[in-house]
Amino acid sequence: MATPPIVSVVVTTQNRSERLAALLRTLRQQDLPTARFEVIIVDNASSDGTAALLERERSRGGLRLTAVRNETDRGTGAARNLGWREASAPLIAFTDDDCEVTPDWLCALVEAAAENPNAVLQGRTEPIERERSALGPLARTKHVTSLGPFFETCNIAYSRDVLERLGGFDATAFPTWGGEDTDLAWRALAVGSEAVFVDGARAFHAVNQLGPIGGLRLALGWSDAMGVYARHPGMRRNLHHGVFWRRSHELLIAAAAGAILARRAPLAIVLVLPYVRSLRARSWGRPLLIPYLALQDALEVFAAVRGGIRNRTAVI
Repeated sequence: MATPPIVSVVVTTQNRSERLAALLRTLRQQDLPTARFEVIIVDNASSDGTAALLERERSRGGLRLTAVRNETDRGTGAARNLGWREASAPLIAFTDDDCEVTPDWLCALVEAAAENPNAVLQGRTEPIERERSALGPLARTKHVTSLGPFFETCNIAYSRDVLERLGGFDATAFPTWGGEDTDLAWRALAVGSEAVFVDGARAFHAVNQLGPIGGLRLALGWSDAMGVYARHPGMRRNLHHGVFWRRSHELLIAAAAGAILARRAPLAIVLVLPYVRSLRARSWGRPLLIPYLALQDALEVFAAVRGGIRNRTAVI
């Protein structure tokens, strides 16, 4: 009989076959013997070469790989639920399809789980080193160098017992992406799980180029994520002045107020200056991007307010 795995790696993927191939390569390089872990890939309705890649990887052997496919995009929460329920190990490690992990990643998580049963185990995530030169105002990556508060699934692990007790990710409240990972962790904390930062469990996140349209779509897509502030009052301490989701939103609102008030009180124009300085810093020396970044902030404010209204909570 095959040795039962002690940890299952669950990944949801969509149209990132090249990134997924890089992740699988790093999973094949784990210090933990391949007989001791399994990999569950949930293909969330990819239309590129993902299916062919997964078939090649399964045929290649040497990795306990299971591929599950959704014919329609069911959202990341639902896809991850499908993945961990397919898994057989007592510990479930999540990462993203655009991440790469170090050889000792799984060993670090397994050791931490042995010392902290049923804890939420969050690892360190930084940009892929060879891609750091691509960082900029139109790029997106992940930096997780301390515990919480968002508990991103790019590098986190839960016991199967905790996932079963909580019912996994709430794909109804968070049907697309964003917020479902934070909500799961805070629900785990609410039922007594401890949160532990595992510095030795290291993942590296891609520096993804969004492009102008992609950046605006991302800005508009955060509404569902605002539900975490309604469900988990403790999350509100991470809002600026208890209401602003990002510091840039606070500066934008102040600047808009200053521009309006300056018509009658010219000195109010000083309220605009902090936001202008912020935009200049974020433009990475490309001043033509400043109007675009202001539009991006405005769309994010709209998305946050829309999400706050839906969830009956004050978020801007």
